[in-house]
Amino acid sequence: MNTTPRLDISGPAAEAYKHMYGLERFLAGSALPKTTRELVKLRASQLNGCAFCVDMHAHDLRADGETDERLFSVVTWREAPFFTPEERAALALTEEATVLGREGVRDEVWEEAREYYDDEQLAALVVAIATINAWNRFGTILRLVPGSMRKK
Repeated sequence: MNTTPRLDISGPAAEAYKHMYGLERFLAGSALPKTTRELVKLRASQLNGCAFCVDMHAHDLRADGETDERLFSVVTWREAPFFTPEERAALALTEEATVLGREGVRDEVWEEAREYYDDEQLAALVVAIATINAWNRFGTILRLVPGSMRKK
């Protein structure tokens, strides 16, 4: 596999990046718990095969005090006992919205998330899922190199 980045678009697409970071600022100030936001980012990145984002969000979670057990188990969250019901609902919604089937997000998955999150949190969760999926497209299309953010 070629791991040479294809293009640094932060210059030619600076305006787009500015708006993407605006979404991140919105999420940081939202009522959605930070750990949930980061778990969502990690799970979507795993599903999308974005090595850059998997690396970054795993390190971010660890820096925030996340345990190895939970980090290693995000990929198998359904079978692992380490996640709260709220986190499970967020991860289920993340999976449905990331790997969209013909029917989109099933009602039962949406209703489960609704049980645990109010409208403000649920809206932020939807924005978080959509935003990380967009970031994953940047990372995979451009072949961003895992760990390169830490080396700067």
